[in-house]
Amino acid sequence: MAVISKAEVGHKLVYQDLSTFDVPASFRGKSKLLVQLWWIVQGTLFSMSPQVFYGWRVLLLRFFGAQIGKGVKIRSSVKITYPWNLEIGNHCWVGDDTSIYNLGNVRIGNHVAIAHKVYINTGGHAYDKITFDIFSKPVYIEDECWITNDVYIAPGTTIGKGTIVSARSSVLKNLPAGKICVGTPAVPIKDRTISDR
Repeated sequence: MAVISKAEVGHKLVYQDLSTFDVPASFRGKSKLLVQLWWIVQGTLFSMSPQVFYGWRVLLLRFFGAQIGKGVKIRSSVKITYPWNLEIGNHCWVGDDTSIYNLGNVRIGNHVAIAHKVYINTGGHAYDKITFDIFSKPVYIEDECWITNDVYIAPGTTIGKGTIVSARSSVLKNLPAGKICVGTPAVPIKDRTISDR
């Protein structure tokens, strides 16, 4: 199929026509009914649970297909689009008001700390097509990372082991392991070192 970048319609330049937009039938990975059921559960049993009910929220996520290790603490205000696209290792934290927009796979390693208001995004649109097609690309956060407050993580990115992403940074491309990264786009500014004390 040819890529359409723009079109002339009645002497008017058209960049996107949302009346032609459609989500492919298999895009969600599960039925529309299961998606709606999860969103109802997330809006009630998950989000209304007391803060300390970490095990309960993990149980609900596992029931809907998430793969979650032991010792994981997910706050009740976290939003997860599709649990079946989520994998979290052991002893991880996911902080308040974090959104995991996982139209595609999100894989989080072991001992990862995700702070508050982080936005992990796997989805986007083909802006070079009038049909504005939806797509997803996976996000990988390797072991022992710290994603601090209000960080945006773009589709198709990997954050290397042990890396820290500074507050209000945007991860727009892959980040190497063992670094402290700052800015938009986030770039390494120094090595992450560990004190003996």
